[in-house]
Amino acid sequence: MTRMVNCVLLQREAEGLARLTYPGTLGQRIFDHVSQEAWQKWVSHQTILMNEYRLSPINPKDRKFLEEEMEKFFFGEGASAVDNFVPQ
Repeated sequence: MTRMVNCVLLQREAEGLARLTYPGTLGQRIFDHVSQEAWQKWVSHQTILMNEYRLSPINPKDRKFLEEEMEKFFFGEGASAVDNFVPQ
């Protein structure tokens, strides 16, 4: 049986994540309140951020920026727009 959550991003009940996808308390909040569909939306947005801003997940400053963006994406005012990004 799949785990259902009341997704904070989609504003409806949806299939939850199968496991923690991020460590710590933020990871637990995501597990408890974010659906698989919403997580995939974040992964796509994160890829855009990493490519447009040339971020590296091994750089602590870049990781902190991505974590802050992830928290805004799910629990804050929403995702930051990427300057000069035009979707294909």
